[in-house]
Amino acid sequence: MSGLLPGDPAATVGGGATPRALCVLAPNPSPMTLDGTNTWLLSEPGSDLAVVVDPGPLDEGHLRRVVDTAAQQGKRIALTLLTHGHHDHAEGAARFAELTGTHVRALDPAMRLGDEGLQHGQGLDVGGLEIRVVGTPGHTADSLTFHLPADGAILTGDTVLGRGTTMVAHPDGRLGDYLDSLRHLHTMAAEHGVRTVLPGHGPVLADALGAVDYYLAHRAARLAQVETAVESGCRTAADVVARVYADVDKALWPAAELSVRAQISYLEEHGLI
Repeated sequence: MSGLLPGDPAATVGGGATPRALCVLAPNPSPMTLDGTNTWLLSEPGSDLAVVVDPGPLDEGHLRRVVDTAAQQGKRIALTLLTHGHHDHAEGAARFAELTGTHVRALDPAMRLGDEGLQHGQGLDVGGLEIRVVGTPGHTADSLTFHLPADGAILTGDTVLGRGTTMVAHPDGRLGDYLDSLRHLHTMAAEHGVRTVLPGHGPVLADALGAVDYYLAHRAARLAQVETAVESGCRTAADVVARVYADVDKALWPAAELSVRAQISYLEEHGLI
């Protein structure tokens, strides 16, 4: 039963998620991307303008499907946003901008198309749709979360996934930053009405607080395991992965090694190893 799983995930991926958010699933499933990349189409009810978050991979069929989905709803795509610059989220952004005539806004200047970027605390209004920009570095240095206050929802990119947990992409991603970001999302869920997670991969989560609690507990447990492994004689990140992630699909070990490197760096910075 989904209610027993962290975050109370939906049974399926894709389609309408909240009154203002619809997911168009990209055809790029893998152990890293789960069912594929969730491209989010956002719009205020009654408005003829829409925002797209994370166009996804450079797949012409997918990009045109996003445009067609908006058109079928009588909406014109007015703006493209990126949660971060990883290819599975952003590779198709330049082509999508050509198809829609939109600017691409991101935290990282290298990912932008147009003069305007994004920054923590910024508010956007597109056709009456309110979007608040929340800086959530850690998975990557440029990771953002987008808050839809009217839906009590957050679009988390890879910071919180719909299934499983994410990696800290060392050295660009840093564990200390990631933990701070999770704590900030926890406060939003506990005190500011955030109920729903619209992730970059996997199903929608109906229990944002439960999901973030799970992530924080998971990170604490993994960090303790890594510390124990190093103290027990593991000398390389690969050695730690083989011990700590022995029960994880080996296809995920390269990503796990990045997270382990981030955890070792964190432990060293705090004088714990």
